[in-house]
Amino acid sequence: MSEPARFVSLIPPPAVNNPTPATLLIQNADCVATMDDAGTEWRHASIVIQGGTIVACGPTDSLAPEWLERATEVIDARGHVVIPGLVNTHHHMFQSLTRAIPAAQNAELFGWLRTLYPIWSGLTPEMVHVSTQTAMAELLISGCTTSSDHLYLYPNGVRLDDSIEAAREIGMRFHASRGSMSVGESAGGLPPDHLVEREADILADSQRLIDTWHDDSEHAMVRITLAPCSPFSVSPDLMRESASLARSYRRGVRLHTHLAENDHDVAYSREKFNQTPTEYAESLGWLGDDVWHAHCVKLDDHGIGRFAATLTGVAHCPCSNMRLASGIAPVRRMVDAGVPVGLGVDGSASNDAAHQLGEARQAMLLARVGRSLAPFGCDHGPADMSARDALRLATRGGAAVLGRTDIGQIAPGMAADLAIFDLRTLNMAGAAVHDPVASLLMCHGEPTAWTIVNGRVVADHGQLRTIDLPTVVERHNALARALAAGS
Repeated sequence: MSEPARFVSLIPPPAVNNPTPATLLIQNADCVATMDDAGTEWRHASIVIQGGTIVACGPTDSLAPEWLERATEVIDARGHVVIPGLVNTHHHMFQSLTRAIPAAQNAELFGWLRTLYPIWSGLTPEMVHVSTQTAMAELLISGCTTSSDHLYLYPNGVRLDDSIEAAREIGMRFHASRGSMSVGESAGGLPPDHLVEREADILADSQRLIDTWHDDSEHAMVRITLAPCSPFSVSPDLMRESASLARSYRRGVRLHTHLAENDHDVAYSREKFNQTPTEYAESLGWLGDDVWHAHCVKLDDHGIGRFAATLTGVAHCPCSNMRLASGIAPVRRMVDAGVPVGLGVDGSASNDAAHQLGEARQAMLLARVGRSLAPFGCDHGPADMSARDALRLATRGGAAVLGRTDIGQIAPGMAADLAIFDLRTLNMAGAAVHDPVASLLMCHGEPTAWTIVNGRVVADHGQLRTIDLPTVVERHNALARALAAGS
């Protein structure tokens, strides 16, 4: 860790006689963990934001006085630690409506899906909109500022636009994935036939969404991803055609799916395609630096090597993998090999929470417990996943997986996405005095003091500034009851 005695600035402070744009000053933080390449952590530091961009950061005593004079809004961050906004690389936000459904509480992946498909067939546009905001609210107050979401069910007039509009209202940076299912039970797939779509319709809607919503500019708030759901719910043709469509745009449209999630998933690939999941993905053009796969719990050494060689990303979802008893993903081996790895809370019904900092904590703990399971291919120990390693997965790792170079760290020119935590709370007592950064994962529990997205304070001490959260939660619960009752 380094603490250079300088204040890093992208632009000079404003001249006294010139009009000053709106400037947010985060002042006198006990600690700022930048997550830059050097792992810089400043004590008694400040950050200056103009618009949606960080323009200066560093120790407060080296801050140009003009910044103090020109600030239009000041957050007193004494007693707080500041980190980059966390990045969530895999979610199914509509599943917030079916958390803790009794019939699915103790099922593994395929049984879990078969239990929930009939319930999810009742989804409506309002349900998707409200559940998206509920899931995003939970993410935001846990310090997450950018999230992907994989919506692969479109019954009853549901559109991906329902999620995108919800994200715009709540103020979250959003990678919206146009998921799809096209192979139903009658054709050897897992989902019921009435929930699959025609592949021509899927591709046409994918193109519409890219043309309507995708923004490839720096600091973009909305980007579109094409995301056929899984090997057991879509055809090889749809995988190929989706990849071809995404790459035809040359505008940063990325690709996402599930892969090698559990033993049944691997067995399906071998039986249906006579290939491992990695071999199947590669045969379809689904390895590359514009692709990321969720889970990869059962990725073997060959798969890890191919992912690393092609810079194919992985969304590691430790809570979901434990909840569904899928196994322990070989994350340490992936990272050491050079595979881009980020974290995902996964669908709320297969995690039952969307606490991004909690997910990082679980990633740290699960990597450590793997030592006791060495006969099953895990040889990790306590030092193999430090708190800072896990935090890096949740920030820089997630940014890399989503193809972003403008988020995930605190530096001039980066998007102003920050999570600020109070170090004086009960759960930090006796910890933050020793290591305020590691304490976030070793002792997590409290919501952020403030969550800032694109220079805007979105969450304030567990409440949202952008939506009426109690009203959303009340409506969400009513819709959850209606959805379950209609199945």
